[in-house]
Amino acid sequence: MDLGSYLEVDGRPAVRFERTYPHPIDRVWQSVSDPDELAAWFPSKVAIEPRVGGTVEFSGDPNVGDTTGVVLAYDPPRRLAFRWGRDEIHLELSTVDDGHCQLVLINILEDRAAAARNGAGWNVCLAALEADLNGTPRDDTAWRAYYDAYLANGVPSGAPFPGQ
Repeated sequence: MDLGSYLEVDGRPAVRFERTYPHPIDRVWQSVSDPDELAAWFPSKVAIEPRVGGTVEFSGDPNVGDTTGVVLAYDPPRRLAFRWGRDEIHLELSTVDDGHCQLVLINILEDRAAAARNGAGWNVCLAALEADLNGTPRDDTAWRAYYDAYLANGVPSGAPFPGQ
């Protein structure tokens, strides 16, 4: 089970994930930047104004209200970052062996106590991204196993779960 890692970025708590997909960078970029593609794996519906300083609209999540954020970085097909609430999401893509794409996702957290919860959630989301890219069924049932693994590894926890 690849959990990713807990770290600090500029003194702020964060969770970091690295995945390699057997797809070209342009295909993975489309999955992480196009609103229709994001719908297959991202936790809420997203509309991105594709420029630094652009608006990001988040909607359709039954557990939290609609909100907006701002684009922090936009460099197709390599880098996208935006503010989501008080968190930041950073997506970095690069081409690796045989034309595959490596994706690094970093969620800089407002609250350290959200690390285990968000880490588990991003593992499920990244598995859904992989399923979407590969055209295979997704499995959203592993969240609790990831969360328990984070707890067992001493990752900070205690943040409430949305909808509870």
